[in-house]
Amino acid sequence: MPFKQARLLSIPYSIYPTGDHAISVSFGNEINVATNEKIMALFHQLKSTKINGVKDIIPAYTTLTIVYDIEKIKKQTHLSAYTWIYEKLVHLLNTTESKPLHNTCIEIPVCYDVVFGIDLPVMAAQKKMHVEEIIQIHASTQYHVYMLGFLPGFAYMGTVDNRIATARITTPRTNVAAGSVGIAGNQTGIYPIDSPGGWNIIGRTPLLLFNVHKENPCLLQPGHKVKFVPVNKDEFEYIKLQHEHPHH
Repeated sequence: MPFKQARLLSIPYSIYPTGDHAISVSFGNEINVATNEKIMALFHQLKSTKINGVKDIIPAYTTLTIVYDIEKIKKQTHLSAYTWIYEKLVHLLNTTESKPLHNTCIEIPVCYDVVFGIDLPVMAAQKKMHVEEIIQIHASTQYHVYMLGFLPGFAYMGTVDNRIATARITTPRTNVAAGSVGIAGNQTGIYPIDSPGGWNIIGRTPLLLFNVHKENPCLLQPGHKVKFVPVNKDEFEYIKLQHEHPHH
């Protein structure tokens, strides 16, 4: 599919159907912050435009998908629902300026003790490094949240330093504890709830990443910056208590 040039986003893009009631725009396949910022600029523009008939807007690493209600759109136009959304999308692509995101930096406390970081010893052996070096490298980088997926509130973050980038484990675990911090390739992420998983687990945070009782249930959002702050087991327990019972 030929790539078109968006005037203000100044990046080639292609638009294509995703199933019979969704449309996607792709900005190529190179994962980087600049591309992600363009996707998020378009995402926020679409959210604020409030197009009648749009059910969901899903940003990802290099794509953005719009899910729409065919029946609602049929009542507004003689065009097909796809064409109608397509034209609105092209218009927005030509009028949306990509701005650096409000890079909210969120500090996430992590206890890297091997009681939580169960894959650290194996990783250290594979990399011929000390466990402390892996922790220091992981905690010294500021990460960019590219997208949420897999589980509610699961943030895919990058980029992990090549020295500690590690392929997923060959046999995924049937249960990974909520708050577990993992590495998969050049990505790092936090399991928001107990779930099966195949990431290398290097620590755990006492924070709740997903809380249904909050207006915004997900602690992390695409575009956020994240800094991991090492804490010991006592600090972990104290923060966990404060976080779960804020009035204590």
